[in-house]
Amino acid sequence: MKSKHLYLSFIVLFFSCERTIDLKVNTQPAKLVVDASIENNKAPLVVLSTSLNYFSNITPQELSASFVHNAIVTISDSTNTIQLVEYNYKDSSGFQLYYYTVDYTNASQILLGKFNTTYHLNIQLPDSSVYTSETTIPPLRKTCDSLWWVPAPNNPDTSRCVLYGFFHDPPGLGDYVRYFTSVNGQPFYPGYTSAFDDAVTDGTDYTFQIPQGFNKNDTVKVSSDDYGFFHHGDSITFKFCDIDKATFDFWRTWEFAYQSNGNPFSQPVKVIGNISNNALGAFCGYAAQYSSIVIPK
Repeated sequence: MKSKHLYLSFIVLFFSCERTIDLKVNTQPAKLVVDASIENNKAPLVVLSTSLNYFSNITPQELSASFVHNAIVTISDSTNTIQLVEYNYKDSSGFQLYYYTVDYTNASQILLGKFNTTYHLNIQLPDSSVYTSETTIPPLRKTCDSLWWVPAPNNPDTSRCVLYGFFHDPPGLGDYVRYFTSVNGQPFYPGYTSAFDDAVTDGTDYTFQIPQGFNKNDTVKVSSDDYGFFHHGDSITFKFCDIDKATFDFWRTWEFAYQSNGNPFSQPVKVIGNISNNALGAFCGYAAQYSSIVIPK
């Protein structure tokens, strides 16, 4: 009986300590956000925007207004320096996307990525602020040598399939990779966890299951029972990229932050970018190889 009274007293004391906490989040000044990349045999691609406040009511109009126009953007490989030009693209919904890339009308201003080459990015905004970064397209060291599929094991849906790859990791720590998949001609999307180091696989040949990549803006896809599977009739292109450590650090921390979003018990995550002057984002180099496979109907 005495223990019961102690228990009730504890409950009363616990709930009497509750109080309402009113969090006042200060509005932060907008920062430059850089989404830049260069891949072997492809031109550089740079998207510039300004950050939005965490509690903003984000609309297509607000997103469109966040793009940064009229910047002077240059890329250098230590031998050649070219200035990128601004283009726009309208998607099927009518949304306008703005980006910077090479001037295809001027042969002297076309620069394509090469293996084992370092690139320097320079951005000057209309307000004269300057941002810099660099990335490397490494050599092709870690490779995917073959792909195959099997029916999804222990799954009642017989249309679902699982994709596997056989990979070679040369001896010597410090090989970093990122992967993407494209299904039936759709865009390339990264996996839920897409960036890996070789701490476990160094110097080995190994088999790895490849979950289907997805659009990170699709909040339904990742919670679907169908997430990660391929299906009979799918035509799949697998993009496997060697990357440098700065690119790995950015995507590793970015994906950890994405996966922790909404979890009240997760630890705070700082996304590690490689843009100067306190800007957000990264300039990433990709040494890419492509493999394709068709799963029969």
